[in-house]
Amino acid sequence: MFLSHIFCRYKRLLCSVDLSKDFFFSYSYNIMRSLQKNITEKNTGQVVYETMFVWNEFLTRAVRNHLKNTSWTVALVHGFFKQSKLSVSGKDFWLTLIARRSRHFAGTRFLKRGVNEKGRVANDVETEQIVFEDTSDGIPSHMASVVQHRGSIPLVWFQETSRLNIRPDIILKPDVDYKATRLHFENLALRYGNPIIILNLIKTREKKPRESLLRAEFAKAIHYINKGLTEDKRLKFLHMDLSKLSRRKGTNVLALLNKVASDVLDLTEFLHCEISTSAKSEGAPSGERTVAKPRDDKCSSDQSECVAKLVPLLLQKGVLRTNCIDCLDRTNVAQFAYGLTALGRQLHALGIIESPKIELHAPLADDLMDFYERMGDTLAIQYGGSAAHNKIFCEQRGQWKAATQSQEFLRTLQRYYNNAYTDNDKQDAINVFLGHFQPQQGKPALWKLDSDQHYNIGRQGTLKEEIARSFIKRSLSDGNILLENSLPVSNCNNGEKTGLLPMQQLDDIREPSDSAPDISICEPNPSSSMNYGTVPGGRHSMSEEWQNYLKRLGYPELHSSNFLDLDLLSSSGNSCDEEDEEVFERSSLINSPMDEISVESSTSYSEQGHVDEGRDDTDLSRSSSQLSDTRDYSDRFAHWIANGGMLCY
Repeated sequence: MFLSHIFCRYKRLLCSVDLSKDFFFSYSYNIMRSLQKNITEKNTGQVVYETMFVWNEFLTRAVRNHLKNTSWTVALVHGFFKQSKLSVSGKDFWLTLIARRSRHFAGTRFLKRGVNEKGRVANDVETEQIVFEDTSDGIPSHMASVVQHRGSIPLVWFQETSRLNIRPDIILKPDVDYKATRLHFENLALRYGNPIIILNLIKTREKKPRESLLRAEFAKAIHYINKGLTEDKRLKFLHMDLSKLSRRKGTNVLALLNKVASDVLDLTEFLHCEISTSAKSEGAPSGERTVAKPRDDKCSSDQSECVAKLVPLLLQKGVLRTNCIDCLDRTNVAQFAYGLTALGRQLHALGIIESPKIELHAPLADDLMDFYERMGDTLAIQYGGSAAHNKIFCEQRGQWKAATQSQEFLRTLQRYYNNAYTDNDKQDAINVFLGHFQPQQGKPALWKLDSDQHYNIGRQGTLKEEIARSFIKRSLSDGNILLENSLPVSNCNNGEKTGLLPMQQLDDIREPSDSAPDISICEPNPSSSMNYGTVPGGRHSMSEEWQNYLKRLGYPELHSSNFLDLDLLSSSGNSCDEEDEEVFERSSLINSPMDEISVESSTSYSEQGHVDEGRDDTDLSRSSSQLSDTRDYSDRFAHWIANGGMLCY
């Protein structure tokens, strides 16, 4: 009776994976691979089940191994698929949008975060946009394809589900030499070639540091990895605070992202191939793709079938990798902008339009936005539990702001409920379906194990050891970022430097030209009534030393890149009110509960070449005499501004 109950529960888990929803397949085309891979790589005539995008690889493995072929099984891909006929300038063409979700490290929002020890990231999705002209015989003369990638921030970090906190704590674990991060980018280079271009959209500055610390650690990881790579293989990056930009008056975020996409496409290009048809001979290789086609002048009269051969004229090299904190909402907006820019170039290459650019307000842009909005909603439901937040899309369409806000609120509630109450069962179902967990007699049932996020199935060791390893100390405070096995912050009163910022570890990270005072911050005095962000006249200002300190702690400028001209970002236009808000947000960091953040071993790195847009350096670099005149600053703070050294409260 007991075994029957367990069997029924596993059966319910397996059956909860709805194969009629968000799964797709093809009998005649290897849809689990991109068009470029299908053209350039050798085709053996067998479906490649070992690819990361075939979700029923485990369930069909026994059948395939027994029959020694793939003729009796169908490979299922999970994600999103949409194909429609569109028209521009009186010409019809077919647009196909495919999102392939990886089966490696697959799961739900708070149970799958970051990167695992094999370099596989959560929410790993390959997006392909295919365009070809509409013809009467069904065989176009040209096709174009472009691929982009999204995936969780490739650091070892977690978030535990909390029913009491809609924004659970972020837990960041040390990764020696960024091994997992390095493996991830090596895998991307193997899949797509170089260059790998990173578009990081997470927040740069926050009143309570959350995303910003992940952003700083990600920047250090990229810098560290690039030091060991040759010039042609170095990671290219753009850190862009999309949330901040979207709140700026007079800033068109989509237009800005289109400029970024144009520069990226100049580096990666896209696939453009020519299709030639010829009569199929009896000795034709079985792996060639054939298309049933009526008799016409292209085929001899005794033929009823032709061979369509795809010859690449231009190949995509490298890939754009986009991420935000969840790789859902902001990421989808950026992927749409990239897709729109690529669509213009694809249609131009096919001879459908004269100019390689599509305006944001063009009807075709609205059609493509519908494609990406549907894809974003589908992927967000799969990973996050609700449809995507499409505020920027709604604003672009000119929708009523009040209706948009109510929709965003409802989606936030839906996402919270699913994350807190249903994601555990959903994660268990995914693990059973993919074969990540296989029930064994005498072993604990899946639902009796610890959180999926911290229990890595397949590791060596006893269950007791695994559970002991999986335990991670959590903080009672809201939104802290912790490091496992962290050392306590030392007390400033004993004359020792705080463990928060071990400055002696900066030498192997920072550039030789990097120089700044040795500064350490300890717990602020609760009785102090200082206001660090106010100066006479209502203006908010900070010293140059404080900016340098924030950079060392991991708060670089709003945008930074090693391949893009940042003038296009600084030319977005912002008002004085936005300048003041930006300065105030950064100055408020000094009042954030930094003493609650525990760090075991962290290195800080001051990125060079940062551009702080729309900001007057003279306004930020007040002299010490000006600062000492205001009553809002203590004598100790003014002395630190003038002479540097250690600031301790």
